[in-house]
Amino acid sequence: MNLLPYIAVLLAAVLWGTTGTTQTFLQGSISPFAVACIRSAIGGGILLIFVLFARAIQWKTWPWKWNILAALSIALFQCLFFSSIRYTGVAIGTVVTIGSAPIFAGIIEWLFWKIKPTRIWAISTSFAIVGCILLFAIGGDATVNSFGVMLALLGGCMFAFYTNVSKRLTERVATLPAVAMTFSLCALFLIPLAWSDGVSWLAMPSNALAMLYMGIMATSVAYVLFLNGLRAVPSSAAVTLSLAEPLTAALLGAFFLNEYLAWTSWLGIIMIFAGIIVLTLGNRRKV
Repeated sequence: MNLLPYIAVLLAAVLWGTTGTTQTFLQGSISPFAVACIRSAIGGGILLIFVLFARAIQWKTWPWKWNILAALSIALFQCLFFSSIRYTGVAIGTVVTIGSAPIFAGIIEWLFWKIKPTRIWAISTSFAIVGCILLFAIGGDATVNSFGVMLALLGGCMFAFYTNVSKRLTERVATLPAVAMTFSLCALFLIPLAWSDGVSWLAMPSNALAMLYMGIMATSVAYVLFLNGLRAVPSSAAVTLSLAEPLTAALLGAFFLNEYLAWTSWLGIIMIFAGIIVLTLGNRRKV
């Protein structure tokens, strides 16, 4: 029973989940687009320097179509997700974006690559999505902005699309060059949105250290783990496993930032764990 690919995807999601806590160390009014751009530039740039020295990129035969699609989709995902939060708030934006992504991943995988979702995937995804909703349960007086919800749904679709095209990219090239090129291109695509903030805010030690962590650990290391796992894990299953990201963020908030979690949130955490266990152990014969 080889669970390593599933564990790699889970570890990637856990690292992504630390970004929210890390951003609390940033000082000053920095736009999320600037954070996303610098994070991508650090994460992609460090790996790009390494693979260039190692001559690991074959420019003439490089699968540019899949690489550009991956870079565009992850850049759009970040823009749509951060924009949705401005209209809906963090809780609803996170639920709709992250919760819808596994559904979109299954649909995209079925429509474009004719891979029919399994019963195990359906059961585990249902557990995880309900758990995600409970984790960020909102009071009855909350209002929902329909435009923000639409942006969040598009963000979920973009993450699902990124996962699917990245799987095709890693079928053609090694993981390190794939991550290096994808996030270097992603940073270039995000520059127009992040330009107004400049880079002077990085002169503050706390900002620089936080961005180095997000660039190296939550981008370089996390996406190398994710794409390595993606080689053996179906795209739809990988996106479901990525729901460990909001779970990690919630637990870190509760234990390190003294954020309150209601009993419904703890029930949501249990359901997300149940979904992950069902998906991982239920597919043990296929790995």
